[in-house]
Amino acid sequence: GTLVVAALYKFAKLDEYEALQKPLLARCEAHNVKGILLLAPEGINGTICGQRQGIDNVVSFIRGIKGIGQGLSYKESFVSSNTLQQGPFYRMRVRLKKEIVTLGVDGADPLKTVGTYVDPKDWNKLISREDVVCIDTRNTYETQIGTFKGAVDPRTESFREFPNWVSSNLDPKKNKSVAMFCTGGIRCEKATSHLLNQGFENVYHLKGGILNYLKEVPSSQSLWDGECYVFDERVSVNHNLQMGSFEKCRACRRPISEADKKHDMFEEGVSCPQCYNQYSEEQKKRFRHRNKLVKMAKARGDTHLGSDARPKKMRKLREQELGKLADLTPDMAIAEKKKDSGDAKSSI
Repeated sequence: GTLVVAALYKFAKLDEYEALQKPLLARCEAHNVKGILLLAPEGINGTICGQRQGIDNVVSFIRGIKGIGQGLSYKESFVSSNTLQQGPFYRMRVRLKKEIVTLGVDGADPLKTVGTYVDPKDWNKLISREDVVCIDTRNTYETQIGTFKGAVDPRTESFREFPNWVSSNLDPKKNKSVAMFCTGGIRCEKATSHLLNQGFENVYHLKGGILNYLKEVPSSQSLWDGECYVFDERVSVNHNLQMGSFEKCRACRRPISEADKKHDMFEEGVSCPQCYNQYSEEQKKRFRHRNKLVKMAKARGDTHLGSDARPKKMRKLREQELGKLADLTPDMAIAEKKKDSGDAKSSI
């Protein structure tokens, strides 16, 4: 069958974000939805995958959170369960964070200051202008497999390095117009906020990111070159948002091509040309052992990774614990948490 992959985020003031963690996880697990969602005082961010009915149910819960509503940035793509037997994710995780995306500088707050959103249909015209510098805000392992023609690649290893790159390479007096893009749009919310704080005048970002552009702009008119890296087992998607041609090195997690797999430095589950010199022989020995266990489990027809790999007894206990929470609405979850806090205080 066909699985729905939903990438979503929203910056919103979530004072009671901690109370939403377990009910959201319970709802996802009750509907066999897998993926990762981050909750923080500044909002929600993540990607989930499941059957249509399950995704609709979970997204309905998320839109029911006060401050999220219909303003949720939301994009869908599809993957066949024949292509990826377990789907793009092995398990469901809902994590509590300080931020839903970390730039590592103070003051970058999209709820206060944010760049001008540019619809995919208007993007080509903007980045083709001579006075506009177009910047890919993603990391090197993402940019190396695809980017927009003519885009500047800051060659960062993490998003935290981006502010330093800006201060060393861009000047508000010279670079009057800056256009930025990322996978789904969330990093640019922080990046454009930061640039505006630094005194840049005209700061633009691609609405909904590369994924939205690939969905909306026909490939015959596209300025996108290559594939788009995604943070799940699909590894990359092509212009039709179908699973791309890259695989993942199980040692360093970077994307690898068919050519990489033919390289002398490639060993399945142990190393690739990008990370061969990164790990010690002791680490490689551990990777070999792990790879052997995965292969043995596969040969037996067992699941070695993810929620399905948990012992039956543990799965049952987990289902019982989360089952009571699966039907709570966001408001009910917050009320329950407050009630529990009140009861705990009164018993002290």
